[in-house]
Amino acid sequence: MIAEFGLAALWLAAALAALQLFAGASALRGGGAGQVSALVRPVAVVQGVLTALSFAALLLLFVRTDLSVKLVAANSHSAKPLIYKLAGAWGNHEGSMLLWVTVMAGMGALIALLERRLPERTMLATLATQAFVGLGFYAFLLFSSNPFERLPAPAPEGMGLNPLLQDIGLAFHPPTLYLGYVGLSLAFSFAVGALLTGEVGPAFARVMRPWVLLAWIFLTIGITAGSYWAYYELGWGGWWFWDPVENASLMPWLAGTALLHSASVLAARDALRAWTVMLGVVAFSMSMVGTFLVRSGILTSVHAFAVDPERGTFILVLLAIYIGGALTLFALRAGSIAEGERFSATSREGALVFNNVMLSAILGIVLLGTLYPLLTEAFGVKVSVGPPYFNPVSAIFAVPMLVVMAAGPLLRWRKDRLARVRGPLILIGLVFAALLAALLVWRPFGLLPLLGLTLSVPLAVASVLPLRGRDLRRLPLAVWGMVIAHFGLAVALFGMAADSALTVEKLAAAKIGDVTKVGPWTVELEGVEPVGGPNWIALEGRMSASYRGGKPIPIAPQSRSFWAPPQQTTESALLTRWNGQLYAVLGDETDDGRWQLRLWWKPFVTCIWFGGLLVALGGFLALLGRVATDLRRRVATHKIAVRKRELEKAQGQ
Repeated sequence: MIAEFGLAALWLAAALAALQLFAGASALRGGGAGQVSALVRPVAVVQGVLTALSFAALLLLFVRTDLSVKLVAANSHSAKPLIYKLAGAWGNHEGSMLLWVTVMAGMGALIALLERRLPERTMLATLATQAFVGLGFYAFLLFSSNPFERLPAPAPEGMGLNPLLQDIGLAFHPPTLYLGYVGLSLAFSFAVGALLTGEVGPAFARVMRPWVLLAWIFLTIGITAGSYWAYYELGWGGWWFWDPVENASLMPWLAGTALLHSASVLAARDALRAWTVMLGVVAFSMSMVGTFLVRSGILTSVHAFAVDPERGTFILVLLAIYIGGALTLFALRAGSIAEGERFSATSREGALVFNNVMLSAILGIVLLGTLYPLLTEAFGVKVSVGPPYFNPVSAIFAVPMLVVMAAGPLLRWRKDRLARVRGPLILIGLVFAALLAALLVWRPFGLLPLLGLTLSVPLAVASVLPLRGRDLRRLPLAVWGMVIAHFGLAVALFGMAADSALTVEKLAAAKIGDVTKVGPWTVELEGVEPVGGPNWIALEGRMSASYRGGKPIPIAPQSRSFWAPPQQTTESALLTRWNGQLYAVLGDETDDGRWQLRLWWKPFVTCIWFGGLLVALGGFLALLGRVATDLRRRVATHKIAVRKRELEKAQGQ
């Protein structure tokens, strides 16, 4: 009965989405008044509750390992640990799509409950748009990807979750990523709602900004977690591979970053109206493109959903309807959107616009590099597009963007002069020149790692310069958020460049007792023993590693064999120090009794993920600051209204 309850809740939620769309559209045609408009908000809330109940039912089915449900039988096993049973609920196509609609309906319910700052007509248009988007995904689930489908007879045992996904990082990576992906649907709905009513202005940007910021924070955390999972779980020793599925999450992040900065300009200075609306559409478009890529069956990846092309066609049709319709609406209404306030090129707005253009260019480069091989393969020609394309071409736009990002926060709004910030700019330039000279004398580097190392330190210095001469105790949280996010980006850039420039790799075939040197580390293979886990057995390499002749530290990489489903995986061993990580992988045994070892010394590689978390933390502080400011405004407005009523009452007496 649990599966039937979940399916019934899903059908009811879909029916309410249709009612929400009808009520919102009818209210807009009738001027937004009357009993019909009053239905929209409560219907959105109930729809969110129903989808949450449906997803909870799916989780319960996986916890119980109900093998009469097709999805559970295909993606779970009775011997799996509980955390991976839960992860199995969203580690597949149908379950992840149910998570998608749950997040989408939940976001819609939250704005229906909490948001009162926009004119009611615009809110009705926004909620109607959210329902319109949701309806397509409800149809996709109910008619093409039913997660509650029963088997004719219960399976004797489940097939289990992909062993590569049986990891604590992947248990949390998809939910955070989806909160980011689907949260951008709110940007789309707000943008379309504002276009329908013609109310594009600072109030619209102030309402949309915290919701986009919330989605962007989760998207940042999701990408960071996914990068670290791929780094330690796949045994390749790399943190980013320009895999099309990786690109599918990067593209909405790039668009969302540009949207956040554009919305900030619109909210603060009433500029970039059309640009902000367009980015709202583009950001969700990239989420839809990513959804199509991983669910169409055209990609083969460890973290893509291998499904039939018919489902991909369904998503492609949804993408054409949503994005094509929104772009058509934008083309029809763009002329009616007022230009907004003008500003000088030498201003904070000018710096933000420049960097938005650079972000958009990088987005275009990643999109082209991701889709081009798929297009050529459709014509029978296989083309591989990887780092030799993505790295240098992206750097053409990323380097000037980082330079302007260092100077932008120092500039004033509207209009400024570079002469006023000459001192800080000279300091940044001197740091860059000194570091460049030192690195060139130290050792030769490739151009891109050299640029990364020399830009990261002055960028970190520039990120804290907006704090100079200010009372730090009274500094708004939004400013702290900007400083920490920019500093985090500098830290991540330093980690990326250091990993590329300084990594030392050693491949060895070692007998028991052999010693291998890699960078400053000495690694001895002491033995290889069989070990067992809840649903796997493994060969574990017992090693001791010493740093520059210091005290030996045990490490134990494994080669695991899972039986549900049968698959072999590599479990790397990581030894972290303040200045980097030792990375060890155990390979196969050779005919002469030696063991293949792959060892890396990766200086400062952890800065990549520490920087990513700092970026997310900066976004979180900025969000707290925006929410606190809004609450203060609401309290002040309420007090004024109460005082006004008291005065009117006193005058009447």
